[in-house]
Amino acid sequence: MKAMVYKQYGSPDVLELNTVKKPEPKDDEVLVKLYTASINDWDWGLLRGKPFINRMMTGLRKPRRITVLGSDIAGRVEALGKNVRQFQCGDAVFGDLCGNRWGGFAEYVCAPADTLTLKPDTMSFEQAAALPQAALLAWQGLSGKNAIQPGDKVLINGAGGGSGSFAVQIAKSFGAEVTGVDSAEKFALMRSIGADQVIDYSQEDFTNNGKQYDLILDLMGYHSIFDYRRALSPRGRYVMVGGASGLIFQVLTVGFFLSFFGKKTMKILPHEPNKGMDHLKALFAGAKVMPVIDRCFALENLADAMRYFGERRSKGKVIIQINQDS
Repeated sequence: MKAMVYKQYGSPDVLELNTVKKPEPKDDEVLVKLYTASINDWDWGLLRGKPFINRMMTGLRKPRRITVLGSDIAGRVEALGKNVRQFQCGDAVFGDLCGNRWGGFAEYVCAPADTLTLKPDTMSFEQAAALPQAALLAWQGLSGKNAIQPGDKVLINGAGGGSGSFAVQIAKSFGAEVTGVDSAEKFALMRSIGADQVIDYSQEDFTNNGKQYDLILDLMGYHSIFDYRRALSPRGRYVMVGGASGLIFQVLTVGFFLSFFGKKTMKILPHEPNKGMDHLKALFAGAKVMPVIDRCFALENLADAMRYFGERRSKGKVIIQINQDS
């Protein structure tokens, strides 16, 4: 089978289209013929080996444990491990493989059955590949212990990207007043999916404009933790999903004490792969959340797709098309 392999950290130029052995499912796995996959920030970080903590997953000097990237996948079940009962061959499925061994940028992948869910007939394979990691990060950041209430003021930093475009829609489905922060070229997108206000991060510092928010979902963390705290309402919550290494350290240390001794809480979101997928399927069925797809690239053009993604200009998700549905 064909797979996009990387053997060293670096730019998208290190990706190689190779012929590798087709995998065989273990007892609790299924073999999936992949039709689509999507690119996430984590793919970009693992490709470059930055921040350095990413290398703890794959190998300090070069990739060893993961050599084929791609965690968000959609396709059809082609073979079953002997213990798998919830699927049949031919089922259309999708899911996030980041808790396993990745491998989505290939023609086939083996995945634990419990990481996959059935794709609704009304959902395309492109839409299905867009959902798992990006949408669930948004869902998990806005629900559960972080749950927002109707009328809450919610700010989403990075609202025009993959996860951000889901977060805007999910927050609006909860009845929140949403402010989206991103580049000016993404204003039309953010407004079209429900943002009530939009801010160009290059022209206005939302942490220093005197406004406060009940929840800040931060997908692009680049301010100081004290700046974010200033922008929170008296009982506001700051949830970090992605951002600079220095801010991660601040939230883990200083943020812990600020949250413990005050009414404002500051935390990093612990991503739980595939948890909450039924909620997303329900929102999709009700047309309250629709994946925003910027561009589609063929598997052999993955380097171009990653390069485009790394420029941070994509509006919504970047999809990789692999096999065609028959």
